[in-house]
Amino acid sequence: MAATRFDVLGVGNAIVDVIATADDAFLGQHGIEKAAMTLIDETRAEALYAAMGPGQEVSGGSAANTLAGVASLGGRGGYIGKVADDQLGEIFAHDLRAAGVDYSTAPLRGGPATARCLILVTPDAQRSMNTFLGASTMFSEADVDAERIGAAEITYLEGYLFDRDEAKAAFVAAADIARKAGRKVALTLSDGFCVDRHRDSFRALIAGHVDVVFANEVELKSLYQTDDFDAALARIRTETHIAAVTRSEKGAIIVSGDESVSVPADPVEKLVDTTGAGDLFAAGFLLGLARGADLQTCGRLGVLAAAEVISHVGARPLVSLAELASARGIEIPPAV
Repeated sequence: MAATRFDVLGVGNAIVDVIATADDAFLGQHGIEKAAMTLIDETRAEALYAAMGPGQEVSGGSAANTLAGVASLGGRGGYIGKVADDQLGEIFAHDLRAAGVDYSTAPLRGGPATARCLILVTPDAQRSMNTFLGASTMFSEADVDAERIGAAEITYLEGYLFDRDEAKAAFVAAADIARKAGRKVALTLSDGFCVDRHRDSFRALIAGHVDVVFANEVELKSLYQTDDFDAALARIRTETHIAAVTRSEKGAIIVSGDESVSVPADPVEKLVDTTGAGDLFAAGFLLGLARGADLQTCGRLGVLAAAEVISHVGARPLVSLAELASARGIEIPPAV
């Protein structure tokens, strides 16, 4: 087995987040579906951006947020994802590297612009995401770096990237490389609508290539087309080694074979913005798993990271998650 260079290597949509506050009236006026991720084209992206109030632009994307969380916990993180050779692409790369994440994917030249996600945060802390995928969709097997994947304890695949056939093939290629190197593969289902679009492909990927699945309640029930959470949980037990399912204020439940671990949510003084909650839960869980922690500790790291990120606007931690974990008495094992 190659020497371990990364605890976690993420593969996902390289997106710049533009985050602004808005009320329900603004959402209605502009036909925005609340609390969902809606794919939009470049024309729609420009129109919404012009209509939004003041916002902040920061490197985003689900898996990239997860890797920023891994770095904040003191982990060794890497990322693979496609941006364009433009200003937003430079913002993405700078922010991710500044967060402590290794990023070296070659930018796209002569194609679509860098992806951006326009996020409207309403007073109830719900986020409504309008995503122009742009250059991120140009990800293919040519961007799969075998050396980096082989040197990562866990390769983490982002479901949002799954729309094009070229990306599906790249996921399978990345998973095969990881498994042949004796590494683990994790997948996040990302969004209920994402599951609706790719249910059969996701299930095939999980059954044949994935060791760890991340989902929330909605995504898990959509995967198995049932309203019965317990029935869906029973199904996922049989199809992957570990499933970590987040349940908002109920915390998370983790299943592995016959084992079940329930982890209560960390208390939050004020819920401000749910953007990135699942991404940061995955960060804590994955780092714990990569370092050999038990499932309870992995879950505790996950809910700690999620609680920090929902206490402020933005999908990345504002304080050191490693210091928070230490203050809570949660020990993060040393790197392998």
